[in-house]
Amino acid sequence: MEPIIVEVQRIGRTDDLPLPQYMSDDASGMDLAAAVERMVTIRPGAIALIPTGIAVAIPGGHEGQVRSRSGMAARSGVFVLNSPGTIDADYRGEVRVILANLGAEPFDVRRGDRIAQLVIAPVCRARWIESNTLEQTTRQAGGFGHTGGHSTE
Repeated sequence: MEPIIVEVQRIGRTDDLPLPQYMSDDASGMDLAAAVERMVTIRPGAIALIPTGIAVAIPGGHEGQVRSRSGMAARSGVFVLNSPGTIDADYRGEVRVILANLGAEPFDVRRGDRIAQLVIAPVCRARWIESNTLEQTTRQAGGFGHTGGHSTE
């Protein structure tokens, strides 16, 4: 697969930080590093907006999806709050990550910590057509656990 070109611009003094990078050959997401000037502690139940020190020019027809790092979420309960966060192709501001701490302990974010992953994905655009009726399905309006799968105990 031929990679698409995404221009990246460093914001401020971030030459010491890595640009987003894939950590394995088949990884779908690139790790984003924290560009905090000093350590930020996220208390249990708190939310923090963490800068990455980069702005990106994602090509039209694509978006950036900011997602949690699974190990960080599993070990500490810290995750990307609006996951996936969306970076639109026409956004040129700094990429920042909203982290929430649902863990029991404070979580420290240090400069250079890998705090999230960025996936570049194609975007489909929709055109709405208003209708008085919709095609019938077996499921219809069933949702929010209508297929079961959880014990009643």
